[in-house]
Amino acid sequence: MYEDSIREEFTRQSRSFGVSPAMTSAETLGALVETVPADPAANWIDLACGPGVVSRATAARVGSVTGVDLTPAMIKEAERRADEEGIDNVGFALGDVTALDFGDDCFDGALTRLSLHHIPAPGRVVAEMARLVRPGGWVLVSDIVADRDRDANAWREEIERLRDPSHWACHTDESLRAMGEAAGLVLEEEKLIPIEIDFDDWLERGSGGAGAGELVTQLLRQQPEKAESFLVAESAEGRRLHQRYWLGRWRVPS
Repeated sequence: MYEDSIREEFTRQSRSFGVSPAMTSAETLGALVETVPADPAANWIDLACGPGVVSRATAARVGSVTGVDLTPAMIKEAERRADEEGIDNVGFALGDVTALDFGDDCFDGALTRLSLHHIPAPGRVVAEMARLVRPGGWVLVSDIVADRDRDANAWREEIERLRDPSHWACHTDESLRAMGEAAGLVLEEEKLIPIEIDFDDWLERGSGGAGAGELVTQLLRQQPEKAESFLVAESAEGRRLHQRYWLGRWRVPS
């Protein structure tokens, strides 16, 4: 079951995931949090919250945040960090983000970051977010995007899965927009943000990274000319991974 691979992978990454540059950079974290409308009375939910990085950062802008994740170790780490930082308007719970126990229209906003590429048929998550949010509320999604070129994306997916067995599939920005449209949401704002991180740090954080390093290096020598959303380049700082990150904010129709 894919849920087991997610639990296993993110139990392993429960400590390192929340402090990695990919999770804490201004491009990925700051851009998302700034898109959350500031409202001290608003009640938000963070789906696939991991160690609560987004939940804790968003808490300063809203009244309360509920983080939900499939992995017990991630929930434990999220609670620990919120307690250490003295953030008392966040709470965390275990749950499957494709089918949550909360009632309809019970949140002012819902968000998820860097989760959809781990989930089969991720439109289910966007539809669940639309169900949870009241009319007039907001749904925010951000994720790394796929290449439009099929061969370039197939090459990238091989590397992703070698590095992290819980990786399922990346989606183009067009596909991500379509998920919101299918859920009846109205797109208000979107951004496509270039990000750059340390490739070797990224590779080693995945459970397969150390063992697959030689094969991944071999694949990197076959980088397709049309690759745009996943590029590895040498620099004075070592190998750098260049990706593209989509951020969209939808409104639930009133």
